Amino acid sequence: MKTRVVEVQGVKIGGGLPLVLIAGPCVIESEALLREVGQGLREICGSAGIPLIFKTSYDKANRSSRDAYRGPGLERGVEILRRVNAELRLPLLIDVHAVDQVAAAAGIADLLQVPAFLCRQTDLLEAVCRSGRVVNVKKGQFLAPWDVANIIGKFEAFGGKGLLLTERGSCFGYNNLVSDMRALPIMRRYGYPVVFDATHSVQLPGGLGTSTGGQREFVPVLARAAVATGCDGLFLEVHPRPDSARCDGPNQIALGELAALLRECVEIDRIVKRSDL
Repeated sequence: MKTRVVEVQGVKIGGGLPLVLIAGPCVIESEALLREVGQGLREICGSAGIPLIFKTSYDKANRSSRDAYRGPGLERGVEILRRVNAELRLPLLIDVHAVDQVAAAAGIADLLQVPAFLCRQTDLLEAVCRSGRVVNVKKGQFLAPWDVANIIGKFEAFGGKGLLLTERGSCFGYNNLVSDMRALPIMRRYGYPVVFDATHSVQLPGGLGTSTGGQREFVPVLARAAVATGCDGLFLEVHPRPDSARCDGPNQIALGELAALLRECVEIDRIVKRSDL
């Protein structure tokens, strides 16, 4: 099934168009690292022929421990992103956790993201819709695929400009997630582009006691499977040195391993979408 087309700063996603990548580091660790990842992604995606939306976060508010690194915060994060993206010139996604963050985030980002645990927060959904930015909503780990109908209902009632829906796995017992690939075509039936988050889907929430674990080795497996369903985009958190990342290291993919994975995914996407013509 073809979904409607949503455009983010010149990048078109959905409607049977080629796969789009949303990728970047989990959180801003430093300005230098942000540049390193952004420049690396731009080169890799250029070679692979895949449109790129750059992502990161100024604050990871949902951490396992009070001592976990969250990021530089909204004000400092926006300053860093403004400087870095003046050089990168890429469409930018950042997530927001509260209504009072939306205006500042919308001033720098082309795409605002509602985190999975907040996907039912009506006031937050209204605020991002009213911002005039395209919105990406992560489907909560606690929701069934068809529950996105309620998210869509709120989005349309609030006059949203453009909507992406992202699948990131479902709770499966304690400290574990599972990816049901049936969720992707089910969600696409509602007519909006669907993205698969292959890195958060391999998380083991709280699996390390005071931090989240992950099974990075399964990211390529799930990414290829999701693309084979005909999804409209992939979401990947990428880091040059995941083992030393300050947030979500166990499930981030290494920047040096991305090119090979994207080549495979682009080929799968061509085959699947050619058969849809």
